[in-house]
Amino acid sequence: MAKPKVAILRTNPTHVLDDMVKLFELGEGNRHLESNTTTILKDNISWHYPFPSANTTPWQLEGTIKALKKHGYNDIACVENKTEVTKTHKGEKLNFYTPVLSAHNIDILFNFKKDDMKWIHFEPKSKMLVLNKIYKNDIRIPDYFIGKNIIHLPTVKCHIYTTTTGALKNAFGGLLNHKRHQTHTYIHETLVDLLSIQKEIHPGIFCIMDGTTAGNGTGPRIMKPVQKNVILASADQVAIDAVAAKIMGFDPMQIKYLNLAHEMGLGTAKPEEIEVVGDTEIINENWGFKVGFCFHTFAGWFTWFGPTKFLQGLLTRPPLLYFGNFYSFFYHDILHWPLKEKRIYKKWLQESEWGRLFEQYRSYP
Repeated sequence: MAKPKVAILRTNPTHVLDDMVKLFELGEGNRHLESNTTTILKDNISWHYPFPSANTTPWQLEGTIKALKKHGYNDIACVENKTEVTKTHKGEKLNFYTPVLSAHNIDILFNFKKDDMKWIHFEPKSKMLVLNKIYKNDIRIPDYFIGKNIIHLPTVKCHIYTTTTGALKNAFGGLLNHKRHQTHTYIHETLVDLLSIQKEIHPGIFCIMDGTTAGNGTGPRIMKPVQKNVILASADQVAIDAVAAKIMGFDPMQIKYLNLAHEMGLGTAKPEEIEVVGDTEIINENWGFKVGFCFHTFAGWFTWFGPTKFLQGLLTRPPLLYFGNFYSFFYHDILHWPLKEKRIYKKWLQESEWGRLFEQYRSYP
């Protein structure tokens, strides 16, 4: 049996768009995507502010579009999701997705707008680890996703609840509604269930991951951005997350969602069983990333993972839910952004070659 393939390249701002096309081809995207259907671009807006390493980059989005169009995939749509604390429309504008999508005549759809798609009951053929229990046998997904290809566009970064976040975690926003925080106690099992569902509803699944500026620390929003000049692609969502985890400095098989997915045959998480193509020496790097600790780590433990998780039903529903949402807004948008992260962002714009490229998208095209 052939090993799953993960393509990985070093890149720089002068030829990153060409490298994205090359990456797509090395990862054999055109072999894994159905040609006669719509292809959904599922970007990642972890924070509406354009903090480096937190969100899909505009060149990642544009390069993927160029690769698709080169290979005849002209029916493309971008789907956005809603969270309790992230403002989707603001994120599109501040991260410069809107001009890129507009220039390429690609519609932006929203899984939380009734005019764009409806949430319908779905009965998975695969055995669910937790979702049927959590949603009382009434799993609902957006009807628009069924029968369409999907390309996930995450970044290489850490996550306080799942250690790393990438292709598998990116489906969390698209396939589950804004109440998905109710699954956090079983977040690893949830990600595996969502991969099973994706394999049932999408004729083609692919991922293009941006590690040009990677996120070290207490992700997915507030991190230490580190320039790494790396991009990855694969049709195996488990394998690409495993390779990203390994070069970040983690053992993929010690990350629960990757181990589970591997053992269930949904993908390959053991690096020795993955074929890496492109700039193959990168797989031997160890960036030494650490997740670290912040107040949200404690709040997550208290709400979802620790001995007090029995309080989850009380803490994650109104009226206490509103207090939690306000706290997150206050912590990230009122305190951290103006006092710390905005300064990091501005320094990145001025001193990083990727920041200078990002600034060019302000007047795109």
